[in-house]
Amino acid sequence: MFSNILQSLKNRTSNDDQDARREHTRREADNCIGVIDGVSFPIQNWSKGGVLLTGDDRTFGVNEVKTVTLRFKLADRVIDVLHSGRILRKGRERFVIEFAPLTQNIDRQFNHVLNDYVAQEFVNSQI
Repeated sequence: MFSNILQSLKNRTSNDDQDARREHTRREADNCIGVIDGVSFPIQNWSKGGVLLTGDDRTFGVNEVKTVTLRFKLADRVIDVLHSGRILRKGRERFVIEFAPLTQNIDRQFNHVLNDYVAQEFVNSQI
């Protein structure tokens, strides 16, 4: 039995936890805010899977379903992406909303935001 435990420890050669890998890449550089129930919250980071917001989390309960509007400032306009999700966790004036499955329209809007960001980065690199 002891040899089995040692062997299982030897088999784990990496410190990377396979379960901790995220399905979607987090984005931090975008100019955006989240609006919930008419209150604006700064977005620390977001992905197609969810969003990390900063602000007073006392009015939200874990597992509570909320509608959030992500307001992105693009090169030529502001785009609002309306989506829902549940409060996954909260604390220290930060809270995470895990998005409900994306519709085709919402996925298309997120892709538009990502494409705009890449285009802006390219333009900035040429200046």
